[in-house]
Amino acid sequence: MFIDSHCHLDAAEFVDPTGMAAGAAAAGVDWIVIPAVARANFDAVATLSRALPNGVYALGIHPVCVPQAAVDDLARLRERVGAAIGDPRFVGVGEIGLDFFIPELTQPALRDKQEHFYVEQLKIARDFGLPVILHVRRSQDTVLKHLRRHRVSGGIAHAFNGSAQQAQAFIDLGFVLGFGGAMTFTRALKIRRLAATLPDAALALETDAPDISPAWLHPASNSPAQLPRIAAVLAELRGQPLADIARQTSHNVARVLPRLGNLMMA
Repeated sequence: MFIDSHCHLDAAEFVDPTGMAAGAAAAGVDWIVIPAVARANFDAVATLSRALPNGVYALGIHPVCVPQAAVDDLARLRERVGAAIGDPRFVGVGEIGLDFFIPELTQPALRDKQEHFYVEQLKIARDFGLPVILHVRRSQDTVLKHLRRHRVSGGIAHAFNGSAQQAQAFIDLGFVLGFGGAMTFTRALKIRRLAATLPDAALALETDAPDISPAWLHPASNSPAQLPRIAAVLAELRGQPLADIARQTSHNVARVLPRLGNLMMA
């Protein structure tokens, strides 16, 4: 069993998301976590997840979408999270975080708005006792600073690309680290070194489909059906059987997303 812990299956690139999910299931992907990115797709990720046998979802406002977001989107998110608590397919708050890679987003006003939206979404997760799915791009230390101030019940640091010290800081705060297509490129030395050496309990698998395609697909769009092959790269880097990687990473995701864990035991 594999869990794709981060897949934007509602993206416009997927003309047949139901067929895409079925193909992933046939490849051994039992669960796909579909995070929202903006108020505009809260309904889409929830509806799609409920329509799929292997779909679950999170609700949040992505840092790249923050410039277009209205302040009352945060109030609407809080309302939607409260309403979704009764939905077993709802697993957490995400995708949220900070992006200091895109130059325009580092301008003072937008950086401040990003941090405001990130902190307010951490508060929503904290108030509802929910984990978070984090976007962390060239922003590890600032993301960690706010996590220490506004403690949540762990979650996933998606597409992790920080240092070993930063990785340990996330782990200490109850997070697992997502590894996907970037790890499959031989030139990605830092990511591959982390993937090879982090504790078993710190690892999660993801595709971020349609983005971050693995080496054998790039530059074509990614898909959740690629997850087992991505997992095979992780198994090779760690010198472990693929079955062990599948079992451990699935256990890790179920641990940090306990509502998904409950579904898996149902």
